[in-house]
Amino acid sequence: MHLFLLTVLTMIAFAANSVLNRMAIVDGDMDAVAFAVVRVLAGAVMLAVVVLVRRQSFDFTVLRRPVGVVALLVYLFGFSFAYLELPSGVGALLLFGMVQITMFAAALRDRDAIPALRWAGTAIAFLGLCWMLWPQPDAKTPVVAMAAMLLAGVGWGVYSLVGKRAGDPTQATAINFILAAPVAALSLLVWPVEWSGVSASGVWLAIASGAVTSGLGYSLWYAIVPRLGSTRAAVAQLTVPVIATLGGALWLSEVVTLQLAIATALVLGGVALAMLRA
Repeated sequence: MHLFLLTVLTMIAFAANSVLNRMAIVDGDMDAVAFAVVRVLAGAVMLAVVVLVRRQSFDFTVLRRPVGVVALLVYLFGFSFAYLELPSGVGALLLFGMVQITMFAAALRDRDAIPALRWAGTAIAFLGLCWMLWPQPDAKTPVVAMAAMLLAGVGWGVYSLVGKRAGDPTQATAINFILAAPVAALSLLVWPVEWSGVSASGVWLAIASGAVTSGLGYSLWYAIVPRLGSTRAAVAQLTVPVIATLGGALWLSEVVTLQLAIATALVLGGVALAMLRA
């Protein structure tokens, strides 16, 4: 029961990132760059505290290549730009689906043995993403925002693959956030932010996303994954788009469309099928 509750709490934290981002943009007058910068700074501080409490020092030798930092930045900025237009649930679904497809593509690249069920499940999940991206009559399709979230999904997929090879994922994530923070701050030179127009609530929402639902959320996730096992961990993540959709409907009055419901069923069903043992 203790493990179950921790897993539920972690999935809520992951889904909350989508809702907090949308709330900051809709109600907090926060733009995408400002949210991403504050989020990564807050996440870096929180993760640094977690590592210092656990180890008292940082081992920067765990960072072999800059791939993790670049992938993290692609995820953070793609995620924030996407939520300028996308509802919480749609964004979470596109992100989650693209992460799975990215990891499947990596398995193909590495010439892993891929069972028939995984091929079928990935195809169904891909069909669900295509359905979500398909233009609907009398509805504006936010093409740029969707592309940004798909790019974020690639970033997080690559980041997840890099993290699998880390001896201490929590410390590696902390170091990646710390190194990504100054790079994110430099982005303000390219995309200046009018901070006077940003409300205090928007800043606090970004801090909550970075420190709590990202920093503490990732730390908790890495603590329970060994106890869950890879299959149960993957199944647990199926709940994230659903929780994000419910959160968006509850806190932001976002409409759950038939298109989103069908796409969600296809993506989550496909991923679940892909995880079955042949």
